[in-house]
Amino acid sequence: MWFFQRRKVKNLAVDPFYREGNTLVAYFKCAKCGEYFRSHLRIGYDFINDYDNPSTPYRLDKIYVGSKCPNKLHLTAAFSSSYKVRSFSLEGGEFVTREEYEQHTKEAEK
Repeated sequence: MWFFQRRKVKNLAVDPFYREGNTLVAYFKCAKCGEYFRSHLRIGYDFINDYDNPSTPYRLDKIYVGSKCPNKLHLTAAFSSSYKVRSFSLEGGEFVTREEYEQHTKEAEK
């Protein structure tokens, strides 16, 4: 009975990425203006092979600019061969949960 199971709370300090099929999804907001972002990162396309470091063979290096302010958000991360996050950082913003992002988008549509 699935409805008796507790819903796991996502710990963004450990892993801010959500796995959806063949993508990893990150939710974050700008620290300056508060604009929310959702980024779908395709496995095998958006990741960089890191041949110098065999313990983390995949890297991610993306820059995002919103429509509300010229602040740049710089997302970097290192992943294992099975795309499990080893380290990550987000400059100019902060990670948010999927639920917080969805709640904000529902309120914005009203």
